[in-house]
Amino acid sequence: MRVRLSLGAQSFVVEIASNDGYLLRNFVAAGIPCLGVEPAANVAASAVAAGVPTEVRFFGREAARDIVARRGHADLVIANNVLAHVPDVVDFAAGLAHLAGPRGVVTIEAPHLLSFVDGVQFDTIYHEHYAYWSLYAVERLLAAQGLRVFDVEKLSTHGGSLRYFATADAARADMPGVFAMRAEEAARGIAGDAFYQGFNARVAAVLSAFKAWLAQCRAEGLKLGAYGAAAKGNTFLNACGVTAADFIAVADRNPAKQNRLLPGSAIPIVSPEALLAMAPDVILILPWNLADEISGQLRGAGFKGRLAIALPEPRWV
Repeated sequence: MRVRLSLGAQSFVVEIASNDGYLLRNFVAAGIPCLGVEPAANVAASAVAAGVPTEVRFFGREAARDIVARRGHADLVIANNVLAHVPDVVDFAAGLAHLAGPRGVVTIEAPHLLSFVDGVQFDTIYHEHYAYWSLYAVERLLAAQGLRVFDVEKLSTHGGSLRYFATADAARADMPGVFAMRAEEAARGIAGDAFYQGFNARVAAVLSAFKAWLAQCRAEGLKLGAYGAAAKGNTFLNACGVTAADFIAVADRNPAKQNRLLPGSAIPIVSPEALLAMAPDVILILPWNLADEISGQLRGAGFKGRLAIALPEPRWV
């Protein structure tokens, strides 16, 4: 990104929902002036402690006007995995456009609606997510604020995401990626109702298949554990009606989650080491998009049992 946009010591980069400054640390190290905008005070404090300038606030028109008044327009505005969490997307998009100004570039990363439907990723539907995005929708949202999507990149993160590049600068030519994605979405009929028909039935089939898999494990007398006490896994388990009678525990590396219970199912949350000490026969990896990474960690820690994921269908890893 630094090379593509010719960013340097005279540039200005802003990241929206910058968390603990993990991404912006790279710009700090490269000597590129930057600013994080993060509404959670505790994680913003971690960013500041790591040397990343960060403001604690929600982002929209007002925040953008304030930043521009003090620092000028940004050469690059980054918004990774935040669009789905925004209740007022019009205000948010207007803020992006004002902050980038007439020549800046906005990059947005978001899970792709095509991947969501194809992978039956209903476990990502929960109260923190207000919308699920396609290029078709993003282009219309940004165009209303004077921004044009000029490139799109496919990413593997979150089960399939897109990185959108947008600007108000007419001098930036449209790239092949945006034409290809427009064509792909049009061919799939993403703007019409037919594309979404049958999704409920596919979800029901996934739930039925998992319940059958769970019943088979019980019939074989297998001791089951799970990995990943995150929102998507909890959503899936509750949709299946799973309880603490089905799983001995769910492991998570976050100490803040350990020694608590999963909402709804009341499955105990323990450290990965504690779960392995319970000697489960099977560990269900709930963050299916990280299955390869997590399975490698578990095998490296000495787990000899079986590993499984549940979406888009139950299968052994």
